[in-house]
Amino acid sequence: MSATGLSADPAEYQRRLQEQSDDQIDGWATELMRDMSIRQGVLPVLAEFRHATHLDDATIRRLFTAGGGAPATIGQTAEGQLMVPAVSLRYLVTGLRRSVPDARDRLIAYLVGSFEELVYI
Repeated sequence: MSATGLSADPAEYQRRLQEQSDDQIDGWATELMRDMSIRQGVLPVLAEFRHATHLDDATIRRLFTAGGGAPATIGQTAEGQLMVPAVSLRYLVTGLRRSVPDARDRLIAYLVGSFEELVYI
């Protein structure tokens, strides 16, 4: 495996992610959101992002708009779950970077938390 590729286990993957630039981490997180939304839908992406970053829906709404997402595009499903357009998930990464001091660690946690999915993709 290359120095920037996947690893045999999540611990090694996390170590390798720590060695990457912020731009690379952001790019991979954005790509993961896109790929996962295609494969599983937006709701699982938001659930994993919420879990990995330890943020609630109100904060995620703020991050989305802070990252450049249009507030009018944030909504809820019929069941009351937070929903954003799949093509706009990238604004969460930008918003996290702009709003949270430990954004890098949270994005790495998001990537590591999806390790098994990355191996599948």
